[in-house]
This record gives sequence, structure tokens and C-alpha cells, in this order.
Amino acid sequence: MLIVEDDFLIAMEAESALIAAGFQISGIAATAEEAISLARAHRPAIAIMDIRLAGRRDGIDAAGDLYREVGVRCVFATAHDDQQTRERARPFSPLGWLSKPYTMMSLINQVREAIAKSSSR
Repeated sequence: MLIVEDDFLIAMEAESALIAAGFQISGIAATAEEAISLARAHRPAIAIMDIRLAGRRDGIDAAGDLYREVGVRCVFATAHDDQQTRERARPFSPLGWLSKPYTMMSLINQVREAIAKSSSR
């Protein structure tokens, strides 16, 4: 699993919670470019994706590249959870949405649902 989050503390908390829940983390990226590079190298099952990232490109740009180039789908974990944002992301088949602020338990539950959804296809 890949975590794409530019807030260091949120990324570290998510990584710790997901590892404690039994998931493997293939990396943490703060930019779209880092996300794509890590996904090419590690081929994660899914990505946890924030919308606002460091750099020029946002999480939807990154999700599009991950989906087209590597076949990785995302759970969006973001404060930007409006209809227009969801429409921009729709072509990349999101596995779920989690609105910030969220609890680590809700993240874990969303990831479990996403994995079940992605493996049932």
C-alpha cells in the first residue's frame, strides 16, 4: 500500500496505524511525482491519496497516472471532498473516500473495504 500525503505527521500516523493493523506499506510520497515513482518500483495494491499535495500537481493528477500507468486505484483521504472533486476523480475508479479529519480506525476500515472491493473485480 502506498500513502500519498504531504503532511508528515498525518502520513506517519497513517503508516503506523496501517502497519499495526497488519498492512504492508510500500512507501510514503508527498508529491505526485514521488507517488508515481514509488508505484512503478513497488506495485502497491492500493494507494491512500490526499488531494492537496506538495508540488504543482494534485492528488487527482497522481491518481490518474497511477491508474493509467500502473493500474493502482486509490482511496481518497482528503479535506477536499466536494462533488466537483469527486467528478474529476471518477474516471480513475476510486475505491473510496474518507473526509478529513478522520480517525485511524476509519482509515483502517476504509482500506479493508477498498481491498475487498478491488479483489472482487
